[in-house]
Amino acid sequence: MKIGFIGSGNVGQTLGHVLVEQGHDVKLGARQPAKLTNWKQSLGNSELASVGTYREAAEHGELVINATPGVASLEVLQSIGQKSLAGKILIDVALPLEFTNGELRLSVAPNDSLGEQIQQAFPETKVVKTLNTVTSALMINPLNLAEGQHDMFIGGNDTEAKNEVSEYLRQWFGWKNIIDLGDISSARATEGLLLLTSRIYGALGHSNFNLKIIR
Repeated sequence: MKIGFIGSGNVGQTLGHVLVEQGHDVKLGARQPAKLTNWKQSLGNSELASVGTYREAAEHGELVINATPGVASLEVLQSIGQKSLAGKILIDVALPLEFTNGELRLSVAPNDSLGEQIQQAFPETKVVKTLNTVTSALMINPLNLAEGQHDMFIGGNDTEAKNEVSEYLRQWFGWKNIIDLGDISSARATEGLLLLTSRIYGALGHSNFNLKIIR
C-alpha cells in the first residue's frame, strides 16, 4: 500500500520504518524534507522509503497518517488542501499538547477535540482517531516493551473506515484488543487521557505503560 505521513518526527519515522520493512511504499512529509536523509539511510535507501512536502505525502498515500504536533495539525492539513485528502482515510495520532506555566495541557478541551476539528474541516475525509494514547515506542508490538494485555482505542464517524484501520492495527502493529468508542467525538476522551497518563509518567519515570480494560 502507498502510505503518506503528514509529519516526520519520532512517530512518523518510527511507524514509517516498520511499514517500509513490511513492504509498503511510504512517503514522509516534512517542512524540510532534506533533513530526513538519516531516516532513508536507516532503511538502506530503500526505494520504498521517500520524503517530500506535506502535500506530496498526502497525494502519495492511499492511506494518510497525521503525525504532526497537534497544535499545528489544522494549519498543516489546511495548507495541503481538501483535494489531496478527499475520500481517503486519515489516521489521526496527534495530541494537541501545550505547556502552560511548566505544565503539560491540552489546547483543545474539554468540549471539543483535535479529531473533531479535523473532521469538521475535512468533511470528505474519513478521520479515524487511534494510537494517540501511547508513546511512539509502544505503538508497534507493545508487548516488546510492556508485558501483559493491552487495549487500543479507536473512534470515527465511518464504521467501514474504522474496521479497515482496526485490521491495519492488528496486521501491521501487533495490536490484538481494539475497542471502538464510537464516533469522532470520542477523541475528546482519548485525547483527554493525557491528563492521566502524564501523571502516571511522572510517578513511574517512564512512558512504557498502557491501559487494559478489565471486563
